Amino acid sequence: MGQLPFERIKREIFIRKSAKTDPKFGCMPEKRSVDEIINYGIVNLNKPKGPTSHQVSAYLQKILGLKKAGHSGTLDPKVTGALPVALGRATRIVQALLPSGKEYVTIMHLHKDMPEEKIKEVCSSFVGKIKQLPPIKSAIKRQWRYRKVYYLDIMEIDGRDVLFKIGCQAGTYIRKICHDIGQEIGCGAHMAELIRTKAGPFNDQEMCTLQDAVDAYWYYKNESNETYIRTVIKPIEFAVRHLPKVWILDTSVDTLCHGANLKVPGISKVESDIQIDEIAAIMTLKDEFVAIGTAKMISKDMLKKEKGIAMKIDKVFMERSIYPKIEKKGL
Repeated sequence: MGQLPFERIKREIFIRKSAKTDPKFGCMPEKRSVDEIINYGIVNLNKPKGPTSHQVSAYLQKILGLKKAGHSGTLDPKVTGALPVALGRATRIVQALLPSGKEYVTIMHLHKDMPEEKIKEVCSSFVGKIKQLPPIKSAIKRQWRYRKVYYLDIMEIDGRDVLFKIGCQAGTYIRKICHDIGQEIGCGAHMAELIRTKAGPFNDQEMCTLQDAVDAYWYYKNESNETYIRTVIKPIEFAVRHLPKVWILDTSVDTLCHGANLKVPGISKVESDIQIDEIAAIMTLKDEFVAIGTAKMISKDMLKKEKGIAMKIDKVFMERSIYPKIEKKGL
């Protein structure tokens, strides 16, 4: 079976400067209190058929007693599957998740009987760069645009029903792909069922339901049982698992939280194969998520150079003053 682009890359971690992190500041994500996770976490929700993605996000917000929650990647009301919902202060992370690859499992119904070889041949031609006109009923302007299909694996053909798994760029319309495949085969086709199995780093193996959230919250509030709520709600760091990472020194954290770009001397470790203009996650040595930035150097230069801006900070997530403000020349 195929893999999304970030799943194909096997990165190594290289040390620029060995350093220890002070236990007095910050906190490893898994050590945060439940209340902190509820207000700064993310849920991989199995969206039910019927309500809109916005309604489902609002239900979860009400269940957990929060003032805000936001979902990443809208699913049509009839579609089920992985819908990451960020909670409280974590809501801004959805913008980083939106462009990430998606995977779906769908049933395409052909309008006439067709030879299996013909079906497989046409489906394989839809892998790669495709030109797509969004459906008439869609949330965006209807104009031709290019999208990438990373893989399209036929799982089963049963008469006129074709079950396949597809990995694609965000913003690809699967019902339109089914229609276009039907046109190419020469018999017509439509999408009968659709479930999203991956949304960036989130997959169908980790999903929970709204009822799971209700039960987990009840056990936490009424029996002080944290087990279930920690299974349902994950720290925000789970949302950046798919991004390359740069780890920084304790002395650099607060500087970045005040809006400074990351300069080379502030780096402790870096993952391999980061390219210029690639989006990366900046982490503390306790693996706390600090910010999202755009690389201004490749990984090798971050390791070798003595000065210069390594990452332009795009969005800061860590609050100020969690780490001490330390004036250090060159950072």
